[in-house]
Amino acid sequence: MSEADGWRRLHPLSPIVRGGRATIAIAILLLPAALRGRSLSDSYIQLAIAGVLTGLGFVSWLVTRWRIDGDDLQIETGLVRRQSLRFPLAQVQAIDIVRPGLARLVRVAELRLRMGGASGATARLAYLPEREVEPLRARLLALAGGERHDPEAPVAAEERVLATVPTGRLVASILISDVGLFAEAVLTALVVTAIVSPSAAAGAASGGGVWILGVVTVVWRRFNQEYRLTVAEAPDGLRLRAGLIALTAETIRPGRVQAVRMVEPLLWRALGWCRLEVDLAGRQRGKGEGQAQRGQLRAVLPVGSRALADELLDRILPDRPRETSQPPRRVLWKSPLRYHMLSWGRTDTCVVTTSGRLRRATSWVPLVKVQSLRRVQGPVQRRLRLASVHLDTAGRSVHATLRDRDAAEADRALAELTALARAVRRSGSRG
Repeated sequence: MSEADGWRRLHPLSPIVRGGRATIAIAILLLPAALRGRSLSDSYIQLAIAGVLTGLGFVSWLVTRWRIDGDDLQIETGLVRRQSLRFPLAQVQAIDIVRPGLARLVRVAELRLRMGGASGATARLAYLPEREVEPLRARLLALAGGERHDPEAPVAAEERVLATVPTGRLVASILISDVGLFAEAVLTALVVTAIVSPSAAAGAASGGGVWILGVVTVVWRRFNQEYRLTVAEAPDGLRLRAGLIALTAETIRPGRVQAVRMVEPLLWRALGWCRLEVDLAGRQRGKGEGQAQRGQLRAVLPVGSRALADELLDRILPDRPRETSQPPRRVLWKSPLRYHMLSWGRTDTCVVTTSGRLRRATSWVPLVKVQSLRRVQGPVQRRLRLASVHLDTAGRSVHATLRDRDAAEADRALAELTALARAVRRSGSRG
C-alpha cells in the first residue's frame, strides 16, 4: 500500500506470520474444544489470548512503515515510543530473503539486510508480498553499489550455478559429524538400556529429555537450513538458496566477507569432504520461525569435495595464498597432536592459517578486514622460543592465528603484516 512521500506498509498478514509458533499454539488451544463439539464461545481464556495476540500484532503492523530515502532504508515503528531507524545501504553486508513455512502458505517473504559498521544491525521488512521481494532486493543492491536503479526495469536473472549439495551427501555428512555421532550414541544407549531394563530407560529418557530434544533440534535445524543448498554466481555477488520448510535466499556481495573457514573433520577427510563457511560482519538478531542462520557464519558449501571448495574460494578470495610454511619441530614438545596441522602463508592482501588436532580448520583473512594484530607468548612458548600472532577482524567467528611460530619469525610476521594491512587499507580508501 503506497502512502505519501513514498512511505509503504508491510503485508496485512504480517502479524499472523510473525506470530509463527504463537499462531500455531492458538490453533492447538482451540482445537480440543472444536473436536469435542463444544462452541468456541466456551473457551473464553483461549479466545482472550488469541484476541490479545491478534490485537497486538495488528497494532504493530499499523504503526510500522518503511521507505527508501535517498541511499538509506528508513523504517518507522512503535506506538508509545516512536522509533525512526535509518540503515545506510552503503554498509549492507548481505541481503537475504527468508520464507518460513507459514509465510510460504500465504505467499509472503521477509527481506533481511545485514549491516556492517559499528552497530552491525539487521534491518527486517517482515513481511512483503512475494512478487515484490526480488525487485526490491535488486533495487537495494543497486543502491548499495552506488548505482541508480529504475524501479520499472526488469530484474536481472543472470546467474551461473556453481554447486548444489546432494541430499544424500548432506544426510551422510550430518550423521558422521560431531553432533550426528553424539545423537547416534545417545539413541543407541537408550535402545540398549530399554532392552536390558525398560524402567531404567524410561527414567533416563525423562531425565535427559531436554538434552535429547536439544540434539534433535540442532540436527534438524542444520538439515532444514542446508537442504538442497545451491550456490550461484551473479553480477551482484554469490547467491545462496536453501531450505526444506523455511526457505532462504541470500546474496553475499563482493568484498563483504570478513573471513573464510574450511573445516575438515577426521571422518570427512577419509571421504575427501570439507565444509566451507564465510564470516560476515553484522549480527543477525532475527528470532522465531524462518531464522536463516544463527550467528555469523554462513555455509557456502555444507559438504563437498576439496576441488569444489577451491573453486568457490577462487571466487571469494582470488588472491588467497597458495603456499604455506610449517612450524619448527620443537612444537612437537608443546602440541604433538596439533603439530602436523599447523601452517601459515600470505600474499600482499590475504593470510591463511591452519590448525586443529583431529579436525583440521583452515582460515583465510583478507588484510583489508584486519582490525588488530597481537603477538602472544605463553610460559611454555617462552621456554621453547615460540610465539603466536593473532589477526582479529570485525567478524566474531573466524580469526587467523599464526600459532607456535619461532619467536623471531613471529616478530617479522607481525611487522610485515601490520605494514601490509595498513597499505591495503590506504589503497582501498584511495580507490
